[in-house]
Amino acid sequence: MLVSLDKIFVDTSAFFALLDRADTNHIEASSLWALLMDNNFTLVTTNYVVSDTMKLLQERLGYEAAKVWHRDILSIFKVLWIDENIYKNAYELWLTLGMIPISLIDCTSFVAMHYHDIEKVFCFKRHFKTHGFDLICYQDH
Repeated sequence: MLVSLDKIFVDTSAFFALLDRADTNHIEASSLWALLMDNNFTLVTTNYVVSDTMKLLQERLGYEAAKVWHRDILSIFKVLWIDENIYKNAYELWLTLGMIPISLIDCTSFVAMHYHDIEKVFCFKRHFKTHGFDLICYQDH
């Protein structure tokens, strides 16, 4: 259940689903985005997710889509900057997970979310749930 003062972490998968109408999660992402915009949520991401999202948008939707996202959508977010301590802990987590296909970017998100007491995440990746976070979505991904 969402409470209007909750901090919500947003991952690349949600940003991309929101912007790409061909994405299988686009309709759900659009509905959730409307809910987030209509309430008083603190929307949070990291500089690593920003970089990842910019790269993905530019490659798949073009330069203009990446530029518009950065200018119009990212401006309402609090961006957490990954420092050396968070990076080292994320790298250790990544090493610990070994062959499980989770990116270092996702590991930095996990560590940053724990560090900043963020429990809820808007994304379409099951492994956030596996690592103890509450996915905000209408169906279990």
